[in-house]
Amino acid sequence: MRNIEEINSRIENGDAVVMTAEEVKAFSAEHGVARVAEEVDVVTTGTFGAMCSSGAFINFGHAEPPIKMTKVWLNGVPAYTGLAAVDAYVGATELREGDGMDYGGASVIESLVKGEAVHLRATAYGTDCYPRKDIDTHISLNSVNQAYLFNPRNMYQNYAAATNSSDRTLYTYMGKLLPHNGNVTFCSAGQLSPLLNDPHLRTIGIGTRIFLGGGIGYVAWEGTQYKTTVPERNGAPVGACRALAVIGDLKQMTPEYVKALNFTRYGWSLGLGIGVPIPVLDEEVARAVSITEDQIYAPVLDYSVASRARKPVKEVSYAELRSGAIQLNGKEVRTSSLSSYRKARDISRELKEWIQKGRFLLSSPVEALPAERVQGPLEVRSREEA
Repeated sequence: MRNIEEINSRIENGDAVVMTAEEVKAFSAEHGVARVAEEVDVVTTGTFGAMCSSGAFINFGHAEPPIKMTKVWLNGVPAYTGLAAVDAYVGATELREGDGMDYGGASVIESLVKGEAVHLRATAYGTDCYPRKDIDTHISLNSVNQAYLFNPRNMYQNYAAATNSSDRTLYTYMGKLLPHNGNVTFCSAGQLSPLLNDPHLRTIGIGTRIFLGGGIGYVAWEGTQYKTTVPERNGAPVGACRALAVIGDLKQMTPEYVKALNFTRYGWSLGLGIGVPIPVLDEEVARAVSITEDQIYAPVLDYSVASRARKPVKEVSYAELRSGAIQLNGKEVRTSSLSSYRKARDISRELKEWIQKGRFLLSSPVEALPAERVQGPLEVRSREEA
């Protein structure tokens, strides 16, 4: 048994044993779960993929004379301004006006992280204390006061793989799906994925310090669409389950781990790198971090079925998905990943290095995340039924 304070003391003294999720699985296979519990202090995880529920709050500072911004555009992308006078939120999936799907909010966020200037245009109705009615200027991360990611749903704990049985190509957030089950796409780091290494969030909660976009961030709340009602195999959920809301300083982040992604005929998303340290508190945690690709399963869903209640075509392991092909309806079907396993591995290694050098200490959650949560649907209801 360990606690986080003891682990942090070992980190500060340079004595902590830190392994990436890949390394600990190999160690566990050779020496057993009990040895992991005895000898390993921290396991570092990582994921890099499309995280649509992302965006950035920005405070631009006050103009002369001051303005209470009611409409804001960043490189032509509308930002939400129902806040204070010079605060705005730009969502990753927002599209530039009059430009189809050629540019989006994720592009703005990536440009800022790359150190580029962004065109700011704002209008207002004018008040006695905020008389100015428009402004046209440029901003960068150097010129704004605060700029931070606040992402309502990141790090989905597992997700479905996608295929298409119809006779036409589908363009989705799971990428291009070829007709007649011509391909299968998936989006998870599998055995490296943070929430699959702590499936019941025993060590992760509100206030957990994480690697976010190349900088340091924190778990802020449960993610939207968080649920705990998904069946499990080998201790891991089979399908989309828990998720986290996260926050972090955009000024700390790096272009390597913050990328704008454009899905053909679907729209924009933010490619984001996240790493979470898992403190090995006991043998239960050691068992969880020992799970491997062949033990983690995802459902294959047919996206030609226009329903929120698609039934799985079959369940497959991540070892099968990552092999390049699976058997589906009696034929071999190509598979491809929308997340980067290589970048997930890089993140787990970089976070390991931060911890070993004493640059990153673990934080105890200030509040646990829900042990039980049901995800409700949106129905067409009358006022009385709502």
